[in-house]
Amino acid sequence: MKIRSGRLDDADALLRFWAAAAHGTSVSDDIDGVTRLLKHDPESVLIAERDGIMIGTVIAGWDGWRCHIYRLAVAPDHRRQGIGRALLDAAAGRFAALGGRRADAMVDDANPDAHQLYRTAGYAPDPTWTRWVRPLPQERPTG
Repeated sequence: MKIRSGRLDDADALLRFWAAAAHGTSVSDDIDGVTRLLKHDPESVLIAERDGIMIGTVIAGWDGWRCHIYRLAVAPDHRRQGIGRALLDAAAGRFAALGGRRADAMVDDANPDAHQLYRTAGYAPDPTWTRWVRPLPQERPTG
């Protein structure tokens, strides 16, 4: 298995992979959102491959202050082989190299398999914080 950074030409493949392997969808699961991410910070997108086939992903976002994990997904036929853990370890390595101090992860409450993976990787729910969200209006470029 090889873990590499994302490339702009991965956008379509990532969307197809997440549709098949991820638990739930994200407001940014469209070609514009993924392309924007890959243009902004391609190193944040970590892709696990075996024989050139995408078998896992994680987004290891760094905003200069905090480390955020999103979109950890492993192909169903490759689960329980250490791929998710390897992706989390690669994300932690990226964060450490950038000077990060703590990582947080978006984990779906209805995904107990993910809970177990994160627990064994040293993560725990934070009882003092709740995620609050606000959808933003989508402005379309003109011209």
